[in-house]
Amino acid sequence: MDAGTWVNAGLSLLVAFTVATLIDRAFRARAVRAAAERTNLSREGETRLRFVRRLLYAVIVLVGIAIALSGFTGINNLARSLLASGAIAAAILGFAARQTLANFIAGIMLAVTQPLRVGDWVTFEDCYGVVEDVSLNHTVLRTPGEQRIVIPNERLAGGILRNETLRVDVVSLDVVVWVPPDADVERALAALHDETGREASVAEAVPWGVRLAVGGEPVHPPDRPAAEAALRRRCLRRLRDEGLLTGGLSEPA
Repeated sequence: MDAGTWVNAGLSLLVAFTVATLIDRAFRARAVRAAAERTNLSREGETRLRFVRRLLYAVIVLVGIAIALSGFTGINNLARSLLASGAIAAAILGFAARQTLANFIAGIMLAVTQPLRVGDWVTFEDCYGVVEDVSLNHTVLRTPGEQRIVIPNERLAGGILRNETLRVDVVSLDVVVWVPPDADVERALAALHDETGREASVAEAVPWGVRLAVGGEPVHPPDRPAAEAALRRRCLRRLRDEGLLTGGLSEPA
């Protein structure tokens, strides 16, 4: 194996990484320019832009690696051997990379169908946050407490997702409070309606208590946890003032 082969391989890799980096920067500049000019780049457009940028980067780098490796005689011989036993090689590679491939394919599905977009507020498996990034293999949520939750795309595509801002940019409040089973439910509903200005309803009745549901004015998604906590406190305070929380609740073992 002569030095020229190594030089050509190195040049191929250098060109691939250079082209991939330039394209990546061009896509980033497009997003930054849209934000600076306030062109209101849609969430759908931003999500697809990020995905296409990363996909192009990966494809160009992989092509560069393939071109670099093609110059080595040993690699060519190995490739011919693998092709001669293609079924076995495909089975081994498919088994080893099944999770990565599944996440990658799920990422493509998410980018095309877009059940969630960058900037959406979503709930997934009891995790609530704003979609901060959608990559080739995973999606990142940022919680109201500034924590990051990394979700594999395969689980996201196959799970039940609640998107708060798919159609609108505000969410309604929805809280529940419990009263003892012997409480006057009609008085409790009337008190909650008087306190919140919204109709309350009986969500559930069990031997150890009655669960009442009441809504509130729509708020922006980042404000929902605090607003629901405040609404819940108001409702409990009003029920306590009305004497409707006496007796306590005790769920049987």
